[in-house]
Amino acid sequence: MPGRADIMVLGAGIVGVSTALHLQQRGLAVALVDRRAGAGEETSFGNTGIIERASVEPYMFPRSFGKLLTYAFNRSSEARYHLAALPHVAPWLWRYFRASSPERAAQTARAALPLIERCLVEHEALMAASGATHLLRKAGWIQLYRSEAARVITLRHARRARELGLGADALDADALTRLEPNIRGARGGVHLKDPGLVSDPAALTKAYAAHFAAKGGVFAQADALSFEEAGGGYQVATQTGALTASRAVIALGPWSGDLLTRFGYRLPLGVKRGYHMHYSAAGGATLTRTVVDTDAGYCLAPMTRGIRLTTGAEFARRDAPPTPVQVDQCEGLARRLFPLGARLDPAPWMGCRPCLPDMLPVIGEAARHKGLWLNFGHHHHGLTLGPATGRLLAEMMTGEAPFTDPAPYRAERFG
Repeated sequence: MPGRADIMVLGAGIVGVSTALHLQQRGLAVALVDRRAGAGEETSFGNTGIIERASVEPYMFPRSFGKLLTYAFNRSSEARYHLAALPHVAPWLWRYFRASSPERAAQTARAALPLIERCLVEHEALMAASGATHLLRKAGWIQLYRSEAARVITLRHARRARELGLGADALDADALTRLEPNIRGARGGVHLKDPGLVSDPAALTKAYAAHFAAKGGVFAQADALSFEEAGGGYQVATQTGALTASRAVIALGPWSGDLLTRFGYRLPLGVKRGYHMHYSAAGGATLTRTVVDTDAGYCLAPMTRGIRLTTGAEFARRDAPPTPVQVDQCEGLARRLFPLGARLDPAPWMGCRPCLPDMLPVIGEAARHKGLWLNFGHHHHGLTLGPATGRLLAEMMTGEAPFTDPAPYRAERFG
């Protein structure tokens, strides 16, 4: 399928597909390019399924000595690191630590707020257009706690949500049981009522991609590393010939840096690897809302396939072989919280969350290459923010008034 498009979008995860749809809606001929044969088959395949309308505070590096000591000895199920990878990841971790000061974290929260505010409404618009509303449930999620330290964190999260006008109900153990009768062993929690829950994130991305194709969008399979400048625009070598476009968007998630380096840009893009495993529910148990165990940093999410357990962060080289130790650690804890049955997957799935040190995405035009645009680095909020940042970038590329000031997301903030 060689040919020409107005714009090519590199990367068919939720961010790339959403960007392609928003550009297409503005009358542009768009080609979506991915190394996989279909959309949503990399990082967007595995996550908690939360459209996180209630979390403005970013996932910042902890600063308590006790937590840092636990992490240093790899004793936490919430975060783990590869010792051999430490020389590689340590410079990024240092920048992450510096960006996590209370002052800078507050700046990040203010910058993230306009994107978070639009996340659900933008998803709902794309769901309605693509016939995917059946994948959304407006049940909110529960952040539960077992220890006093986790209780403080959870209630602070609730206060912050209420300050923003969001629904957040504090739950004691009895109230928690009324909402989720099969949860046991928790002292209480908070029901964050505004977020949406997606029962199959990969299916959602594929539904958006199918709608894009039905409206005349082109999907091309290609290695993004064949992307280059050509004839005053850009070109990529697809399986069936060269595809050219006058403008291009890099939305390759954790692989974005590989391509940008070839164009002379070096952004501090790191990864937080994460794993998931699906389980049956034993004894007819049900889980109607996603629950997050604040003490241990894992999540249980009701999905089409079963109960999905997702882990916290693993700091390692992006392409190192999987080491799903956290799945085993969290499974034992989760079985005491909810009656999980058998594992349903042959092996844990692993993905890589693309993260900038300040936990904000990069959105905007590359400084030294006209027509080369960027939309990546959505950290834990790829599913949440994909349609919102796709809309923002499309507005910038077509000269519309953007729904929020894009300055906080410029790549130039890193020098």
